Amino acid sequence: MKKIMIPFLAVLVFTACNHQKEKNTTGQATTEDSLMKAIDEGHIYGMARMAKLHRSQQAAQRMIDSIYALPSNQKQAAEGLVNKLNETLNNLTTAEAAMNKWMDEFNMDSAKGNQSERIKYLKEEKRKVEEMKNAFINSLQQADSLLTPQ
Repeated sequence: MKKIMIPFLAVLVFTACNHQKEKNTTGQATTEDSLMKAIDEGHIYGMARMAKLHRSQQAAQRMIDSIYALPSNQKQAAEGLVNKLNETLNNLTTAEAAMNKWMDEFNMDSAKGNQSERIKYLKEEKRKVEEMKNAFINSLQQADSLLTPQ
């Protein structure tokens, strides 16, 4: 039995390795897979930080509301801070909107029958996801620097 199984396993492993090499020699499956992986990683990055983004939006809005409740002389003294808080709130909202827009518009099955068009589509989607991810990174850094007690 061992004499039969060893050659059988060797042929099975050899066949599996050759099949993988054939798939990768075209380059297109690998390109598509790597683009999908990058898109998925960007999506996961944004989704993992969505709760923090919402908390930061709420904290910025609370600070703005608190400043507006101050007497006018103190409110005027805090005008620069209010401008920074409004800018931060706007950037956080823009990052969230970019994520929602991308998720609504992304079509995972786009151009499945046309490999070159699919690669072109996925490259564009990767670019959009990278922009969305950068919006998350920048707006959350800005919020952290402004909202975190020193």
